[in-house]
Amino acid sequence: MENKIDVAEVKLTAKDFSSDQDVRWCPGCGDYSILAQVQRTLPDIGKKKEDIVVVSGIGCSSRFPYYMNTYGFHSIHGRAPAIATGLKVARPELSVWVATGDGDLMSIGGNHFIHACRKNVDLKVLLFNNRIYGLTKGQYSPTSEKGKITKSSPYGSVDYPFNPLSLALGSDATFVARSIDREPKHLQEMIKRAAEHKGLAFIEIFQNCNIFNDGAYSHLTEKETKMDNVLVLEHKKPMLFGKNKEKGIKFDGFTPVVISLEDGKNSINDVMIHDEFDSNPIRAFILAHMTDDPALPTPIGIFRQILKETYGGGVQRQIDEVTEKKGKGNLEKLLFSGNTWVVD
Repeated sequence: MENKIDVAEVKLTAKDFSSDQDVRWCPGCGDYSILAQVQRTLPDIGKKKEDIVVVSGIGCSSRFPYYMNTYGFHSIHGRAPAIATGLKVARPELSVWVATGDGDLMSIGGNHFIHACRKNVDLKVLLFNNRIYGLTKGQYSPTSEKGKITKSSPYGSVDYPFNPLSLALGSDATFVARSIDREPKHLQEMIKRAAEHKGLAFIEIFQNCNIFNDGAYSHLTEKETKMDNVLVLEHKKPMLFGKNKEKGIKFDGFTPVVISLEDGKNSINDVMIHDEFDSNPIRAFILAHMTDDPALPTPIGIFRQILKETYGGGVQRQIDEVTEKKGKGNLEKLLFSGNTWVVD
């Protein structure tokens, strides 16, 4: 009788995803928190370490693959989505993640990003948005606010900044979310939800650069102010915020306005209910642009997620359909078909 040995499945921990490389970010950088939350979350996504790949471009955030005990590429400036797309199509069983910054993804990498969204490549894109070029010592970035004074804009930037969420929504990304480096539990939940999504999942992560742009998000992270400035989006729940959830968001046509639930003029029934599965992207666009208005709270959470065929799924479906009609191809026959030359 054949002996059978039961081998218990090994439960992975955050430590299993930590590499032997010294982490070389500036002390106090928000990247440390993002790394920690990814390492804490990946053990629960149901993938082996050898089936997870992290691809990055150039920038402080792009050191990420070195610190992950998984496979990875430290690629070239802005090209991480393109390299990750090739990998995902060639090896669809892998969980492919992109770690990138606002300079890397929103500037030279913008074209690759919008087409990865458009094609719905099954990638998980983590945007570390500190609104500055950190690695090259503090120039303004595509997400820096207008008027930003930096080494490259000593009299203030005249550029209008990108809204990364709006860009992703406009490019038809099927999962669009936002979190903050100093909200670890929330960030873990967003990473987990992105891992579960089938299609391109984009998470903008507000991340503090304490050297070149310290305090860019202090109103969203300091204990005294964050409750009045952060709106946590939860599916099928009213959009409430404030220390006692005493304020809400009401839509006046397409315009979001803040209402009080304590003035006797409004009730909970007047507050907008969040629907992250809304097939119409208009509501998500409105929420994304609330960040641009200082009179409104900044939303975090899942803005929108929908399901449609992924790029890799479409490629495989096409291969299967053509193979069924024409049979399997012959590579040698293809190579020697048509005009050929013999070189002596």
